[in-house]
Amino acid sequence: MGRYYNGDIEGKFWFGVQSSDDADFFGVKGSPAYLEYYFDGDDIDKVKSGIEKCESILGKNQKRLEEFFVMHDSYNDEMLIKHWQDNFLVELDKDSIREMLSWYARLGLGKEIYNSIEEQGQCCFSAEL
Repeated sequence: MGRYYNGDIEGKFWFGVQSSDDADFFGVKGSPAYLEYYFDGDDIDKVKSGIEKCESILGKNQKRLEEFFVMHDSYNDEMLIKHWQDNFLVELDKDSIREMLSWYARLGLGKEIYNSIEEQGQCCFSAEL
C-alpha cells in the first residue's frame, strides 16, 4: 500500500523516503487531512528554486541515479550500494542512500509541478497523508 497524490499531476510518493507533505518544500503548504496543493505562475520561481536546490544537493549523484533507474524499475539498498561500488568505486551507506533518494524523489515531484505550471498555468493536486 502506498500514498498517492492526484490532480493536475499524479503519482505515488516513494515508500520510506518521501513524506506526503514533500511539496511544501516548493513554497506552498498543504492542507490537513489530505494535503491540497495549488501552484500557479506566481509560484514558478519558488518551484524553480527548489528544483535547483535539489539538483545542487544531488550533484553528480543525480545523473548516477537517473542511470540506475533507467536500468532498474525497482530497487533496494543492497542494489544501490553494489551499483555505486561497481560503477563509481565509492562506498555508500544506508543513511546516505535514504537521504539521496529523498532528494531525488523530491526533484521528480518538483519537475512535475514545474511542468504542469508551464503547460497548464497551474498545478493543483491532493496528497494522501
